[in-house]
Amino acid sequence: MTHVRFLLLTVFLLVPSLASAEQTLFRIHGSNTVGAQLAPELIKAWLRTRGYTEVTVRERAPQESVIRAAGDGLEPVRIELQAHGSSTSFKGLKAGAADIGMSSRPIKDKEVEALRRFGDMRSPHAEYVVGLDGIAVIVNRANAVQALDTGTIADIFAGRIRDWSEVGGRPGPIHVYARDDKSGTYDTFRSLVLGKKTPLVEGAKRYESNADLSDDVSRDPAGIGFVGLPYVRDSRALVVADGEARPIPPQAFSVATEDYALARRLFLYLPEHGANTAAREFAEFAVSHAGQDVVDTVGFVSQRIIEGELQLSRSEGYPDEYLDFTDGARRLSLNFRFTAGSIQLDNKARRDLERLVAYMRDAQNRGRHLMLLGFADSNEVLPMHALELSISRSDVVADTLIRNGIDPMRVRGYGAAVPVASNEDSKGRNKNRRVEVWVR
Repeated sequence: MTHVRFLLLTVFLLVPSLASAEQTLFRIHGSNTVGAQLAPELIKAWLRTRGYTEVTVRERAPQESVIRAAGDGLEPVRIELQAHGSSTSFKGLKAGAADIGMSSRPIKDKEVEALRRFGDMRSPHAEYVVGLDGIAVIVNRANAVQALDTGTIADIFAGRIRDWSEVGGRPGPIHVYARDDKSGTYDTFRSLVLGKKTPLVEGAKRYESNADLSDDVSRDPAGIGFVGLPYVRDSRALVVADGEARPIPPQAFSVATEDYALARRLFLYLPEHGANTAAREFAEFAVSHAGQDVVDTVGFVSQRIIEGELQLSRSEGYPDEYLDFTDGARRLSLNFRFTAGSIQLDNKARRDLERLVAYMRDAQNRGRHLMLLGFADSNEVLPMHALELSISRSDVVADTLIRNGIDPMRVRGYGAAVPVASNEDSKGRNKNRRVEVWVR
């Protein structure tokens, strides 16, 4: 009996040491859109690049999981993941409870200030665009409505429009479905559609999960909701127009170029200075070619360059020269975007330049010709200044390419022509400040 007690005591004393032998590489908090599937799959792929062969994901609470990894000759490790909404990523970083923040919206000014001790949270070493997503406005497949503009969508979700007959549907009350207040999807929808001062209609059904919301809309002929693009599932996504821009469906290409009205970026945020080494390594993997393969596999839109053949017409406001240049050419799935009134590239554009250089150096693309066509937003001072600015933006991209041995065939600017979004708000103007890339 004494011998048995001795063995039990020995095992009891060993348990803490065994647990402590499992090193926590990093803790990642934030967006449910990023954390539900994308982050776990990226983490598993990254761990395999480090030689781990046994990787498991175990849920320990709703929207919380632990990812464990082991391999021959390797120390067992774990990664803790919590996906309770984008706002919790910045709170977790501030409190020291998280090493990486996941967000389906850009960091806010007040969050940048709150995290000032970590450096500039908008710098290229702090902000990583890991992929792209489109917020799809979804209805039941039997719904007769095919397209809406962002103003009408806002009126529906604010409760100003309450019957489907008001928007061309069959008569009957509209049932509104929405993500919860902690969700980055809701935050982005509110920012892009409702606006900060417009409350969601009272009585809307709220969800923490994209998938659950979509499934319920698919079962409700009177339902309308919004979800991340991969979660349309058995519902149907509406074609969406923004302001004076033409209606654009939520497709992978229109989301990749960010021309779709409700396209958004998915982010990882790390401290600019003093970040966890493993966390930094993971973030760099996430934006690499291998990481972007995972983004595609999960169902989001990666930043790998693809080509699209677009049908354009003069009736949509395109300049004659623009149509002549692009006739027979193919557009690439990236736009270089800039801060207001400047020729300064944003963080995504800087990495996209590297991707474009690699793309044009590929054997199958040698001998093809690039065209860079720049645009400004209509609020950038005077029309002539907007034209000069659009040309300068194209020149900035061209100069970088030339330094890398790639000489563009044409470099043009068209001022505030051909907006892809409304110029009435900052989000739309940001989309309109761009350089498109075409190839022959």
